[in-house]
Amino acid sequence: MRIEYDQIAEEYARHRRVHPGVLQDLLAATRPQADFSLLEVGCGTGNYIIALQQAAGCAAWGIDPSAQMLDRARQRSSSVRFQLGQAEKLDFPTASLDLVFSVDVIHHVGDRLAYFKDALRALRPGGRLCTVTDSAEIIRKRRPLTAYFPESAEVELKRYPPVEELKRLMSESGFSGLQEKEVAFPYSLSDIQAYRDKAFSSLHLIAPEAFSRGIQRMEEDLRQAPIPCVSYYYLLWGVKPIEG
Repeated sequence: MRIEYDQIAEEYARHRRVHPGVLQDLLAATRPQADFSLLEVGCGTGNYIIALQQAAGCAAWGIDPSAQMLDRARQRSSSVRFQLGQAEKLDFPTASLDLVFSVDVIHHVGDRLAYFKDALRALRPGGRLCTVTDSAEIIRKRRPLTAYFPESAEVELKRYPPVEELKRLMSESGFSGLQEKEVAFPYSLSDIQAYRDKAFSSLHLIAPEAFSRGIQRMEEDLRQAPIPCVSYYYLLWGVKPIEG
């Protein structure tokens, strides 16, 4: 089943938020100076790139293949430059960016090696690339997604590339100094409207009866108490070598 992101842009804009651990790591790599340039690949409705630009006041771009996602991002910020674009062919001059990152996007990229190579080209020497994704371990321990919709795990394990493959491709494309990190954000869920609205793409990929079972279980548990949750992400960093 193909997910039409133009059609679910409204749900994304309404429900999706930044992960505090991911934002903190990206902020640590973002310098608040006028000549610093950053790009988010697959920016969606702009949560991360807007937060980074507001914190640092630097030049910022967001690209996405969904026009509807970008429309909602533009409504939220006039300081970030949003444009249609694909990861495999970045429309940016060589050595013009300091930070390129993507959050929960790499599984949508058809030619990941092409993306990593073009990101390396567009980065200045010493610039950094960050790929934020889910490892197989994270997919299996997602709460509430896998806990209430176990069928989503099988779907996601087929979609997401193994982290070892990502490390190999980043190395092959020329990145050095690879660093990996897992971040976690515990919270309590008292409103499941985001799940009813299928604001998480995997919920569009499971059978309707599996979706209904999961929602029913969430509603039953929520009547007793807020649902304890933990949001995890895996971050893989690479550096463009400084020549000479």
